[in-house]
Amino acid sequence: MKQRIPHWLLLAAVMIFSNMTASAQQRKSAMLNHIALYVFDLQKSTAFYRDIIQIDTIPEPFHDGRHTWFKVAEHSHLHIISGAKEIVPHDKNSHLCFSVSSVDEFMARLRKHHIPFQSWQGEADKPTLRVDGIKQIYFTDPDGYWVEINDDHP
Repeated sequence: MKQRIPHWLLLAAVMIFSNMTASAQQRKSAMLNHIALYVFDLQKSTAFYRDIIQIDTIPEPFHDGRHTWFKVAEHSHLHIISGAKEIVPHDKNSHLCFSVSSVDEFMARLRKHHIPFQSWQGEADKPTLRVDGIKQIYFTDPDGYWVEINDDHP
């Protein structure tokens, strides 16, 4: 004799499974909120990221003259914080990367402001063409942090 599963039990199982699936779908992976850089000269670094990189400042909550915040994506920021005792060199492998519509126009801006840049291999005043066709250049900010600019732009 074949036993039937009651409808209410089937319905309850479907509802539990649906809730578990919906809950799993609502979980999101971690998102980048901000990157903080500790800088020697806040005004110089602020001018660099605002005027050279051309990212917009946003209000910061401290209002203590030690912070500048920039919007780098819909929900992501760059925070620069003054107080570093000295400027120290950094490895190029640790870098910030910003995408622009034209690396050539960006290189012209760097040249105009006498900011040297290089390819990944270290060739002065030359871009790198990645294997996927993305053009990129590297240079340092006023505190020696490496910055990559590429044209991987939507």
